[in-house]
Amino acid sequence: MTALPGETPGTVGTDTPQDTVSPPEAGAEGPEHAEAPDASDAPDASDAPDPSDAPDASEGGESSGTPADEDDDAGGDEEAEAAADAAPAEAAPAAELSEAQAELAAQRELRERIEKRKAEKAAPIAAGTGLSGTAADLLAAVRAVESGEKAGTAFFDRPAAPPASRRPAPAAAQQPRTPAPEAAPTERTATPEALDAVRAVLTEGGAPEALARPAVGALGEQAAELLRTDPWQLLSVPGVRPEQADGFARALLGADCGPDDGRRTAALVGWLLERAALQGHTALDAEAVRTALAERAVGDPDAAVRDAVEEGVALVFQEGDEPSADDAGAADGEAEDADVAREPVQVLLGLDRYALAEESLADGLARLVNACEKAADWAEAAAAAPGPSAAELIRTTAAAGLVAHSGGEAARAEPAALIAAARGLGLRALGATHSEDGRRRLAAATGDPDTAVTLSGLLSGAQGPGRDEDGALALDLLVVLDAPQLDVEGAAVLVEALADGTRLVLSGDPGVLGSAGAGRVFADVLASRACPQVVSRTPDPGPIGELVSGIGIGELNQVDAPGKEVVIVPVRDAGEAVHRTVQLVADSVPRAFGIPAEETQVITVGHGGAAGTRALNEALKQRLNPGPGRFGGFDPGDRVVHVPAPGRAVPGVVLSADAEGLRLDCGGVPVVVPQERVESSVRHGWALSAHQAAGMRWPAAVVVLPGDAAQGLSRPWVYTAFGRGERHLSVVHGVDQALPHAVAQVPAQERTTRLRPLLEALPTPDAAS
Repeated sequence: MTALPGETPGTVGTDTPQDTVSPPEAGAEGPEHAEAPDASDAPDASDAPDPSDAPDASEGGESSGTPADEDDDAGGDEEAEAAADAAPAEAAPAAELSEAQAELAAQRELRERIEKRKAEKAAPIAAGTGLSGTAADLLAAVRAVESGEKAGTAFFDRPAAPPASRRPAPAAAQQPRTPAPEAAPTERTATPEALDAVRAVLTEGGAPEALARPAVGALGEQAAELLRTDPWQLLSVPGVRPEQADGFARALLGADCGPDDGRRTAALVGWLLERAALQGHTALDAEAVRTALAERAVGDPDAAVRDAVEEGVALVFQEGDEPSADDAGAADGEAEDADVAREPVQVLLGLDRYALAEESLADGLARLVNACEKAADWAEAAAAAPGPSAAELIRTTAAAGLVAHSGGEAARAEPAALIAAARGLGLRALGATHSEDGRRRLAAATGDPDTAVTLSGLLSGAQGPGRDEDGALALDLLVVLDAPQLDVEGAAVLVEALADGTRLVLSGDPGVLGSAGAGRVFADVLASRACPQVVSRTPDPGPIGELVSGIGIGELNQVDAPGKEVVIVPVRDAGEAVHRTVQLVADSVPRAFGIPAEETQVITVGHGGAAGTRALNEALKQRLNPGPGRFGGFDPGDRVVHVPAPGRAVPGVVLSADAEGLRLDCGGVPVVVPQERVESSVRHGWALSAHQAAGMRWPAAVVVLPGDAAQGLSRPWVYTAFGRGERHLSVVHGVDQALPHAVAQVPAQERTTRLRPLLEALPTPDAAS
């Protein structure tokens, strides 16, 4: 690897990773979007198994546990205080339903059954009598397991319900749709009376009045009454921490409250599970929840968990095998002589919204597997495929309703060939991507812009063929690229929208960072082996492809880069890292490669710190587009990232501003962000986190690794960040041996989910062995 003119070359790899840098502690790969009050950080997420280690939602940074994030804690606290000092203004109603609103509405529709059950709880539930259906069965199972009366299999081992019948989509042509300019989703409207009532309660409890609007948004019009009777409901408001809710409760209830108050313990259980969802988990080990409760001064964590389950705050699940009667006898009398090997029973707690999504998704995937025509003859199309991996994918898809395809960037040509082949057979085939950039690249690969949509555009109806009379997407084949970015709720909505007989291909790179939302859909589908899998044999070309491929197997190798495709720029501290980054973007890369600054993306570990996204964006703006920021801190020409909904990061450029709001160009799509939402949903975008950059590529990428970012590094993070450049990669390197250590020894931390066992339990006779 070589350096650009005027720069010092450095090395990336070492033969043996050093142990001078300790691996991150549990929870070190926290979500980069942990600043819950700021929606612009929402697209980022990672994994952390222990809820007690996860950062509070109001804290700044990417919660990776790095010194950079610690530096940013102050900034995060300032943002939380800002939320407490000034309530966010109510968004103006959009003139028409936007893509983001439609996407959120689809998710809300999926949760209606949950809300109906919750609405029935008008009074405290005694001893679990308010539970019904699956929740009641689960509670009874755990009680029986804990008491030794029955084995959990008596409750949980039940045959799967047959998939719901659905008529295939008709072949009638659909009317083309013209996407309307996107507007940011509006907040739940709050009446002045409700706001005044909540402000009065907040003032009485010593809480900032600025929390009134988010409290109504979280709790509804009855927020004041709920907060007065149960002050710990304040934990439902984003950014509020348990110690703040405790102070609020003491001010309202006085001596009538204590650490073991049932209202407090139930709220804490819900808060722990919500915070874990920010880390990607759909469920948590019950023992981890008990430990976290004990750390919050709960005297009887076991009773607190039982009460939370009985109140319907959480659902309880059992994972693992029950010991047999013979094993139990050996354990009773012959433990010393018996060599009993059995998997321990794991009890999980989860929120009903994720439980419903995982169960719905598992059932929907099984429906697609079993409802597909298996006798399709695509042999001629496979023979005409551009390569052996593409041919294998075509043949496999012809015989299966669900297929998992994995590979790197070059392997994206194989799903493109599949889509082209299917359309050549007269099928309604489409590819959906995570980002507008991915859509553009897929359209270029197929040669037909009508074959590619974004996933959000497809679900909202702004893109794609629309729906048939049954509400299903009018498709015969859907290929979802960037599948690792699918969260469980979004995947459930997508699968529910597919008609019987539709083929679904999930395609992506297993090495990249996971979804921003809860779940690990692609990884669970692969691990469950619930469907045929096609692994691409197409390698990513060039020095960047060689470097990233090595990272994927835990090796950070030096690569030959005769055209300076990969450049290492060593730095001593964060200040020098910022200086050299600006120099690379503004001068060196444009001069050496002819890549303009607007086509070079900076990627760094955290939002906070001396070389986080905030500091880098400020420095890059001063150099590339200086201005007074007269439009809410932005000027025409500023590069930004817009977050229309949690989990979506959309790069754009500021065009102008008027009475309707801030006008952006997001990959050719006009977007209007109301003035009230600019501060919470728009950030400068010259520098992004790796989570925000996932699913997108640029001609050049500059990855910034200041010394205080060492603990935030992992193999998936490095793999994702280093793979964002198409022609050139510069690494501003200040972490010394922490980089090879992370690649070799810090894999992705597992997310706790239930989708894999659910898929393994469903009957899928045509699944691959």
